[in-house]
Amino acid sequence: MKKILFCLMLCSILGQSSFAQRFGKLLKEAPGVVSYTFRDAFSQDVPGTLDMIKAMGITNIEFSSLFKLSAERMRALLDERGMRCSTYGVGYEAMNNTENVIKTAKILGAEFVRIPSIPHKDAIDSNIIKKAVVDFNVFGKKLKESGLSFCYHNHGPEFVPGGAFFKESLFDYLVQKTDPKYVSFEMDVLWVLVPGYNPIEYLNKYPKRFKLMHLKDRPKSGGENVALGTGQIDMNDLLKTAKKTAVRYFYIEDESKGVKQQVPKSLAHLKSL
Repeated sequence: MKKILFCLMLCSILGQSSFAQRFGKLLKEAPGVVSYTFRDAFSQDVPGTLDMIKAMGITNIEFSSLFKLSAERMRALLDERGMRCSTYGVGYEAMNNTENVIKTAKILGAEFVRIPSIPHKDAIDSNIIKKAVVDFNVFGKKLKESGLSFCYHNHGPEFVPGGAFFKESLFDYLVQKTDPKYVSFEMDVLWVLVPGYNPIEYLNKYPKRFKLMHLKDRPKSGGENVALGTGQIDMNDLLKTAKKTAVRYFYIEDESKGVKQQVPKSLAHLKSL
């Protein structure tokens, strides 16, 4: 009987400890941040910027630049602070040297590799999107064989009607024609909304395909990013839906000039949900 009571007490303590460490009701873990958010600070002082980010309560970073540091040096700075890089972002062309990307991602300790755009001059058309499908399947297969996951990060150009080529948007074509074993997606919620589409509808439409998410917002009138909770996107409804999908990591991205003030406000809003 004493042994049973002890086990029950231990489970209760562990449960309370786990709950105490939870970030908020909708987000179990504190969201990460995209390195581009603090690009100006990083370009001046990488260690100091990491300290500032950690002081905000953020320990997970998606790096799309190493700011002239080697992967080994960046990893050491992260390890010293108990921080991590879960996603490593590279350009489309960089994936032509997949082995180098894999090496860098593994040094950083990343789980995901993502690319942010499909090369195009004027607009993404059927030929460009068909080539992207082939390339993404190749990229994703190579990464998976090395223990990494490939994601594509959307911007507005993919969210255009497919016309005679495809009954839905070109983004839908990209999702439906790529192999889910090798290709996943990082949803930038603002760059689904701005072209006139609904991020929640896309989460419901493809619940297993989105693995990463950029949380950002701006006023209906346009302009710079604003703190989450003060723009046009209802983060409460968005995160309630995202919880039911395969999204693994959420990252705050803020491209404004006031990130040092706005990121803490965004964190506070997300924590309150």
